Amino acid sequence: MEETLNSEVNKSCANCGAELKFKPGSHQLTCAYCGYEEFIEQAKSSFEELELEHYLKVVGENAYTETIDLLHCKNCGANQHVEENYKSLDCVYCGEPLIREDIEKEGWILPGALVPFQLDAKKARTIFKNWVGGIWFAPNNLKRAALDPEGLHGLYIPYWTFDSNLVATYQGQRGDYYYETQRVRTKNGMKTQQVRKTRWSSASGAVSGFVDDILINASEKKRREVPGKIAYWNLKELVVFNSKYLAGFVTEKYTISLKEGHHQSFQKAKEIAYTWIRRDIGGDTQRINHADIKLSDETFKHILLPVYISFYRYNGKEYFFYINGQTGALSGTRPYSFWKIFFLVLFILVMILLIAIFAQ
Repeated sequence: MEETLNSEVNKSCANCGAELKFKPGSHQLTCAYCGYEEFIEQAKSSFEELELEHYLKVVGENAYTETIDLLHCKNCGANQHVEENYKSLDCVYCGEPLIREDIEKEGWILPGALVPFQLDAKKARTIFKNWVGGIWFAPNNLKRAALDPEGLHGLYIPYWTFDSNLVATYQGQRGDYYYETQRVRTKNGMKTQQVRKTRWSSASGAVSGFVDDILINASEKKRREVPGKIAYWNLKELVVFNSKYLAGFVTEKYTISLKEGHHQSFQKAKEIAYTWIRRDIGGDTQRINHADIKLSDETFKHILLPVYISFYRYNGKEYFFYINGQTGALSGTRPYSFWKIFFLVLFILVMILLIAIFAQ
């Protein structure tokens, strides 16, 4: 069953008629023109964990529960939804102009929850500006870009989260270190030293536990990979999805299917199981010869997480800067100004030459 997404109806100010936008750090919509604020009513029930196996079998891996208006970037392929009327908009990832007439309706699995933005655009620009101001040999163009209010975009990025009970049986070996005194030949003659060795013993057993909120980025493009340095959100602040939180921001639709996301989550669950097994084996080091990992009672959520993105081109190369919209953590690649480095080196050489001349 497909329904029209409620978010397609723009939120208008009851006072002056202008569009309302979500106010980061609150549960309110606000009008930039007259200051009117509207409270976002909170759902009485919590967001739902959906049963994965049933959903994949009955509804299908690409099943859609809603439709959404999307702008597809012809340059980089990003699928972007904007919760407002606009005259012009550039792709948040590559800067390619997006045309409103190119809007297409597509189905998606409606998000169950999201982490609302806690930082507004002004605070995010200040963080970006301070970071740029603190890096050496940055091109002047980059410093000007940090002041551009249109250069930083607030974006909700889609993620799958997976929960399950995990049970793993294993066979392996426990290694305990011990030391032997040996005489070894060195260039200074014979020397006595301690040599570390490992005593191995067989180990087997089972581990079990609950795996909570394995996060899988649902954007498949490499250029959309959120840096690990900022990819930490407090998921305890998730709220039930309400399209009003999207007002004033860009929302990206997932391009990794639920089935593929589940496959990736199993690899992360396997890493967790191996960590538990190594802890269970104990000793100083461990070998895992075989592990039989089973997941049960699997559930999932489609959630949206907040990020600010700035995109910059310099000397034919692309640079991306990310700010976590909840915590303010920043990560970015930076260009270097050849001429700033060149003149600094030239200045140092001139100073060395002058010192050498006056020292004679």
